[in-house]
Formats: sequence, C-alpha cells, structure tokens
Amino acid sequence: MNAGRTLKGIFAILRALGRASAGNVLPLAAGTMIVAAALVGGGVDMGRAYLVKSRLQAACDAAVLAGRRSVTSSGFDTTAQGQSTTYFGTNFDAGQFAARDASFTASAADSGNTINGTASAKVDTTVMRIFGAREFVLSVTCTASMGVGNSDVMLVLDTTGSMDWTLAASTQTRIQALRTAMKNFYATLATATSGSNARIRYGFVPYSSSVNVGQLLYTLNPAYLADSTTIQSREAVWRTVTNQTFDHWGTAVSSAGAGASSTTYDNASPQYSGPYADRTACNNALPADTAWVNNGVPYTTGPTTRVNGAGQQVVTTTINQPQVSTTYFCQRNNSGVRYIYSQLQYRTAYNHSYLTSDPVNTTTSSTVFDRWDYKPVTYNTSVFKTFAATSTNTGSNGTAESSTWAGCIEERSSNAAASFSFNAITGISPSAADLDIDSAPTASAGSKWSPMWPDVAYYRLTSSGYLSSTSPSSYGDQANSYCPRAARLMATMTQTEFDAYADALSPDGSTYHDIGMVWGARLASPDGIFAANVNAVPPNGGNVSRHIVFMTDGEMSTSYSTQTSWGIEYHDRRVTDDGYSGNDSRHTSRFLAVCEAAKAKGIRVWTIAFAAGTTPELTTCASPVSAFTATNATQLNAAFQEIARQVGELRVVQ
Repeated sequence: MNAGRTLKGIFAILRALGRASAGNVLPLAAGTMIVAAALVGGGVDMGRAYLVKSRLQAACDAAVLAGRRSVTSSGFDTTAQGQSTTYFGTNFDAGQFAARDASFTASAADSGNTINGTASAKVDTTVMRIFGAREFVLSVTCTASMGVGNSDVMLVLDTTGSMDWTLAASTQTRIQALRTAMKNFYATLATATSGSNARIRYGFVPYSSSVNVGQLLYTLNPAYLADSTTIQSREAVWRTVTNQTFDHWGTAVSSAGAGASSTTYDNASPQYSGPYADRTACNNALPADTAWVNNGVPYTTGPTTRVNGAGQQVVTTTINQPQVSTTYFCQRNNSGVRYIYSQLQYRTAYNHSYLTSDPVNTTTSSTVFDRWDYKPVTYNTSVFKTFAATSTNTGSNGTAESSTWAGCIEERSSNAAASFSFNAITGISPSAADLDIDSAPTASAGSKWSPMWPDVAYYRLTSSGYLSSTSPSSYGDQANSYCPRAARLMATMTQTEFDAYADALSPDGSTYHDIGMVWGARLASPDGIFAANVNAVPPNGGNVSRHIVFMTDGEMSTSYSTQTSWGIEYHDRRVTDDGYSGNDSRHTSRFLAVCEAAKAKGIRVWTIAFAAGTTPELTTCASPVSAFTATNATQLNAAFQEIARQVGELRVVQ
C-alpha cells in the first residue's frame, strides 16, 4: 500500500505548527482538523484494505488447496490448474469489496506435490485520495502441500468373472481398467510421501465366491485350520468278483475201448467158373465168407491230448492191427452167365486206452468299481492343509488322484438367519462365527476354517438331472470352484511390487460381497487375529489412519451349485433353509453387518461401484461421503485418485 507517504506529510505539518512561537489559534485549529480527517479517513481506507487482503489470502489458500486436491498421476496439469483458478474466482468476489484488477497464478515445481500461488488486487481509496493516496496494491502468496500421515489401505477387490468383460465403447476390459487405476492410486500416494517419513502400507483381498487366505492362516497358526472336514463329495462303491483260475490237472482215471475201422475192398476176381443158370442157383452155391485174420504188423498211434466237452483232459493211446477177410458174391459176365466171384476185404482193428483227468482250479476274489454314491464325505485335511500333495480315491472309477491346496477356505460355523444387524455394544446379531472379524478359533471344530478342496467337491442330481437333496444319490457332477489370487497382509511396497500384484489379478467366479468384506475387515482390524501386523508401530511413532477400499462391478450374485466359502449351498444350507431361497438377500444382510462392524473400529470404508450404478447397499456400507460410482475407466481412475487425495492429508503450508 502507498498511503504511508501522505501520512508522513501530515505529521510534518503538525511538527512545524508545534514549533511556531507566534501562535495563532485559528491556523492551529485548522491544522488539527486536517490531521483528524487524515487519521479517520486513513483508518477507514486501511480497514477496507486489510479486509480485502484477508479475503484475498483466504481465496489464495482455497485455490491452491483445490489445485492440490486435483493433482493426479499426471501432475499439476491443465485440469488441476483450472480447478485452482475456478476456486480463486469463486472465493474472491472483487466487486463485493470494490476491488479491481484481481489476478491469481499457481505453479508447481515437484510434479504437483506442492502448489505455490500468488494473488493480487487493487483497492481504490475514498478519503485518502484527497491526500494523494489513490489506491492500495495488495499481494499475497500461498502454498498447499499433500502431507500424508501414516495410513493402512486394505484393497478389497471384486475379481469375479464379469471383470473380464469389455467396457462399453472400449477395447479395454474391466480388470485392465482396475489394474491401471490401482497403479495410479499408488503413484499418487507415493508422490505425496516423497521426502517424508510417513508410512503407507497396502493389503489386498481379491474375492469372488471365495477368498485365498489359507497361507496367511497357516503361517499365523496351523491349528486355526481344521484337520478334518465334511465336503459334499462322492464315494466309490465296490463289489466283489470271484474268479477261478486253472492250476493243474488232477489224478488220471484209466479206461479202455475197442473197435474197427470201416471195410475197404480189393478188385473182385472169379472164384468158380461154374456157370449157374440163374441168381438163385448161384447164391445157393456161394461159399461162406472167411473170418478176419491179422494181416501185417500192428502199429501204435498217440498219445493224443484233448479237452472234451466236460472240460476234462483226455489222453488217448491206440494200438492198430491191419486185418483181411474174403467175401463171395454172384455176378453175371458179359455173356449173361452167372459166376461166383471172390473179393478181399481190409480193415483195421484197434484198441484204445484212455487217461481222463479233471481240472484243478484256484479260486480268487477281487474288488471292482461298481458305482459312485454322491453324498457328504468327511476327509482328513491334516496333510492337505500343509499344501502337500494328498491322494483321494475320487479319480476315474475310484482310482487315486493327487491334489494340492490352492489356499482358498471354507468359512467356519454359520447361522442360517434371514437377516443380521450390528450394534456397537452387542456386535453382530445373531452371532455367527463366520461373521466374527476378531475372535480366534478355539478347540471347537466349528470355530476353525477348513481348506477348500475343489478336486473332491461334487453336487448331487436326480436321474432327471435336477439337483437332489437325497443322500446318497447315484448321480452327480463335479462342482465349479473358483480361487482368487492370494490375499496379502498390510505391508509397505515398492511401485514394482504393487504393480506386479495388480497385474496378476485374474477374474473368475460369482459375486459374494460378504466374503470379501469379512476378510478385508479381519486383515485390517486392530483387535483381530492379525492384530500384530495391523498394530505394528510405524518408525515415526505417529498415529495410523485405516482404510478399506471396496471395489465391485456388480451386485450380489450367489450360486447354489458352486463350491463357495459356505460349501455347496444347495446341500450344505449354512446360509439358507432350503439351499436357495433368498440367498442373495441373506448374503447382502451379512455384508452390511460386517461393513458396520468395520466402521465401528475406526476404519474408513470406501466403496466404488464400477461399470454399473451404485446400489443402496454399497452406499450404506461406505463411511459418510465415501461412496463412488464409476461407469468407465476414466471415472474409475478418478475415484481412486479422489480416495488417494483424501487418504493423504492436504494442508496449507503458508
């Protein structure tokens, strides 16, 4: 301001009047009036000037704060600069203070972490102008910085199958957009903490129809995992088959028999030249046939072996004796006269000897696969939960197959109530171990988590192919089962580590918001089984703000035939009375109760509805002014950026 020179002139006049010795009342009175007018007028104009400067400073502060809040991974870009200018104009109305030539500029030398601003304006004087002071030139400076305290951020991320869908009017999938937004989220907070001693930690709970927390539980305490569990499965039914196998032939039994081969004849020759007038006379003169006599050396054939129709072994040895005999007959010659002819006939006489043996068999029994019984089966999980390969007779036709635990869990004992609520004094009501975010398992089997075992999970069917409540059933099929990326406890991470985790997220499965939120709360709770990790004191010794960022691209969408963290719901009925009625609404009620339990621990819950409109449930779950809707990748990134800015603590530096 340049009003000082005028005030100095007035004080010089007063000093001159004071030194005058002649004295004159009237001039003295006139001088006094001039001084009084200058003092009063100067006070009025100065008061206006200080009011305007104060308002100018406030507008400058608001502008750099707005600009810093608008900084993204792109730094202090034109968008952030525009926000600063807009906020300055909104907060400084020059006309209201009779000011003019107002201006504001902002800049950043460190990618937007600190915003520096300068604002100026002119105020015309009213009284002081008669003394030569026509205006006040006002100027202020301001700086805003993101000062981040210690923060824990648990990212609970929907990685269900729909996250693999392509975004509208884009070639990018939802999961790709999420990965990008996550990386920018980290970059924003990393920029804010650069050069400070603040500790930022990140934890992750990817979820679908289950969560992968098995390694965390096993590392914390193997006893938290059950050593046996009942799974909707199948069991091979075997039948005994008796087989007879030949061993040897028994004692031989001897027998014999005789016979002769068929007769063959030599050429006929005349015996008596006779003649005989007719056949009768010739026949009457026929001599008797001679007896069979041996003719030649006997020979032996065999032994020959065969199996008869009764299954017996027969060994046959045959002694053969050639024989001869003469036979006589009448026959006419060419002249018509009958003569007697003789003819040699031949045959072989034989004697058989038999050795007959019955078979001696060995009888054996074997067990063969008959069918499957689809029913609940209790499995020993004491080896499986150690992540060692474990064999079960659930392969083709009851053969052994080996499987290894991927890390997803089935929840501990539940309560099939229709609705749940939370009270700061009584907690979640009605009580259910699967919704308890703090209590450690006890010796009771129902208080422990069980390894999810997809290789042995089967649902039952009727002969018509419908889900069956009958147990056992002869029909069934293997249940779908989905296991997301392994969850992580709170930890500091480099950008490379954070980005690698984001890039490994893989979409699959159905949407169970409650399993995501309950484990996000368990890993973030300062009073639960992971309290040692959560309550680790930061090196700077400061307080820690806790946050859960819950991102989903859809409403609750359960499945009663998929193996989930509550088993196969149609059969296990841990949440519903009949396996399916009101399943979505019951899981939603559980989700909201856990949201309230998390907020009651001082955890700020942020929700982001991605690629769809937000739901009343997501708004209810969120802390005040902490629910976002993002219909595309740009809005998703903006939501994460806004959360990052609020996780950080903006402050005016000067």
